Amino acid sequence: MNGVQMIRVAEGEGEQRLDRWLKRRFAQLNQGTVEKLCRTGQIRVDGGRVKAATHVLPGQEVRVPPLPEAAPEAPAAPARNSRITEADERMIEAAVLWRDEHIIALNKPPGLPSQGGSGQGERHVDGLTEALKFGYKDRPKLVHRLDKDTSGVLLLARTDRIARALSEAFRERDTRKIYWAIVAGVPSPRKGTVRFGLVKAAGRGGEEKMLCIHPGKVAETEGAKRATTDFAVLEALGSRAAWVALVPVTGRTHQLRAHMAEIGHPIIGDGKYGGSGQENLGDGWGAQLGGDISRKLHLHARSISFTHPITKKVMTLVAPLPEHMARSWKTLGWSEGDVPADPFEDEA
Repeated sequence: MNGVQMIRVAEGEGEQRLDRWLKRRFAQLNQGTVEKLCRTGQIRVDGGRVKAATHVLPGQEVRVPPLPEAAPEAPAAPARNSRITEADERMIEAAVLWRDEHIIALNKPPGLPSQGGSGQGERHVDGLTEALKFGYKDRPKLVHRLDKDTSGVLLLARTDRIARALSEAFRERDTRKIYWAIVAGVPSPRKGTVRFGLVKAAGRGGEEKMLCIHPGKVAETEGAKRATTDFAVLEALGSRAAWVALVPVTGRTHQLRAHMAEIGHPIIGDGKYGGSGQENLGDGWGAQLGGDISRKLHLHARSISFTHPITKKVMTLVAPLPEHMARSWKTLGWSEGDVPADPFEDEA
C-alpha cells in the first residue's frame, strides 16, 4: 500500500477503540504494529497523537501511514483467544488498573476465578490473559491468586524474569496486601491478630473448605498449616456489623474468611463460612444484613504494596470497590476517604 491515507470514521461505526477499528479495516495489522505506529506518531486522529486504546468517534479523521501488504494466507493453528468473546475481552481490558513494560495489575471482578480447576469452569483470569498481551509475544502470568468471589488487586508478570521475582517476593512476604470486608458484629478488641492454623476439610458437595485448628494443636494435626491474620475495625454499624481491614500475614486458602468466621464475625455474604441464609441479628453471627445490602461476598483486596523488581521503587496500587460493595458502603453511609490507607502503620 503506497502513501498516507486520511480515513474518516463512518457514522455507522460508532464509538470504539482505535486499535480494533484499524484491525477491522486492515487485516495485516497486529496489536504490536498498531501500538508501535501510535507510539511513533505515525497514526494520528484529527492531527493529534493517540494511543491504541483511544476511542474514536464518528466524523473523526484518522491518519494511516503506508502499511505493508497483507501476507498470503496460510494454514494456521487455531488462535488461543478464539474462545474469548468480545465482551470478555472488553471486560478484562477494563479491569486493568495499571501496567508498565513488566507488570500488569488488575482489579479482578467478583465471580471470576483466577485460574481453572475443580468446579471453576473455563472462564477465568488465566484463560483471558491472551487479551492482555498488549503487543508482547507471550501472555502475562499470574503470580498469586484471589478466591473466585473476592475482588481486587491481582498482579500479573509480563515476562518470566518478572514472574520469578514477584513470586519470590510473595514467598518471602515482601509484599503487603490489605483487604476490606464487612463482617457480622463488631470484633472486640477492635484491633488484633488471629493465629488459628488451617487444614483442608471436605465441604458441602465435596467443595474445598478450611477448618480452623487451635495454634497449640497445629503441630499434631496432619496437614495443618499455621496461619496469621491481622484485623482492624474501621467503622461500626452499631453492634450489627463492622467495616474491617484485614492483612493476611500468611497466605493460606480461604484464610481471611475462615479466620473471621472462627472468631464469630463471618464476612457478609459468605455462604461457605457464615451460613448463606442466616441473617445477622446483632449477636455477631450470620452472613447477611438484609435490606438493600447485597448477598454477595463483601471481601475486596483493596491494596498491594511491593518493590518493583526493575525500578526498585515501592509501589502501592489501590483498587476501587466492586459495584455491589460500593452500593453497600453508600447504603451504610461509609466513605472510602474517611479511613487510613493502612490502619496498621503505627504498629510497623
